[in-house]
Amino acid sequence: MYNLNLAFEAELRKLIEEEIQRIKDNLAGGLAVPDYETYKQQVGKVAGLMSALEMCEEVKTTLSKKY
Repeated sequence: MYNLNLAFEAELRKLIEEEIQRIKDNLAGGLAVPDYETYKQQVGKVAGLMSALEMCEEVKTTLSKKY
């Protein structure tokens, strides 16, 4: 079960990081951002995904202190 949890975490992190990079690439290219509202939405998605990665670290720290 522990190995499955580690694999799940690693795969989830990978998917989140890939999505962050995809959005950043779209923002850098400029073509996928037709207006300022779309830009703000995309930046918000990146911020939310980065926050999720930070929460993963917090959970990992909390669990390592417990067990």
